[in-house]
Amino acid sequence: MPAANARALEKAKSIPADALIFDLEDAVAPDAKDTAREQAAAAAASGEYGQREVTIRCNGLDTPWGEADIAAAAAAGPSAIVIPKVSGLDALGAVADRLEAAGAPDHTTIWAMVETPQAIFAARDIAGFERVSVLVMGTNDLAKELRAELVPGRAPLYPHLATALLAAREADKVILDGVYNDVRDPEGFEVEARQGFEMGFDGKTLVHPDQVEPANRIWAPSEEQVEHARKVIAAFEEAEAKGRGVVTVDGRMIENLHVDNARRTLATADAIAALG
Repeated sequence: MPAANARALEKAKSIPADALIFDLEDAVAPDAKDTAREQAAAAAASGEYGQREVTIRCNGLDTPWGEADIAAAAAAGPSAIVIPKVSGLDALGAVADRLEAAGAPDHTTIWAMVETPQAIFAARDIAGFERVSVLVMGTNDLAKELRAELVPGRAPLYPHLATALLAAREADKVILDGVYNDVRDPEGFEVEARQGFEMGFDGKTLVHPDQVEPANRIWAPSEEQVEHARKVIAAFEEAEAKGRGVVTVDGRMIENLHVDNARRTLATADAIAALG
């Protein structure tokens, strides 16, 4: 959401998204940066966005606005600050130091945008950085860096998306797929969102409210999946209580990994229910 747009910040209160990014970077013109910073900080501190995670995307420290953005965000105490073009540990350390110096609360983590070749090579370091909670794929910039922004589809990005996914999974961090720019192409959005879901991303960053419903539908577990997850957990717990080593549900062998997946499914369903 462009933080210079007060109407957009107000509308965000009713959007059924898991998280909101109040943008101070690309969506804000240079002469509106100060206004955007003030409005984003006020919105993040307001407590008016319910269960949604509220984040602020700051300008990079290599810009004239980055220092002030991070200081204002730290004072507001959002769920996270989103940092563009993270290149590695040095960049993250500089951001973390400034958060600490500005008195940011412990719950304010860093969402690191992975959108450069340097970030792909440093993906394991970025994902493993303590204050990083989420990796965000910056697919627009990454495609531009690869000189593939005019190539239909995302085939040139597949190996790099997979690298970042593996880094996130190794570090047990959340990872979000990049944006789909053409808001007039809902069919194309659904294809790409389904692809991201099947690759293993935890969600997708969006650029328009119309993209929220299909993204929620694709990533939300179905009623059948929720019911099956409950059966798996119940059967496993019953077998454990009775000392049985073999567990089956609907004729299929159940192992620990299936139980972990079932618990993740129920946790996702509970989180969606909490958003209303």
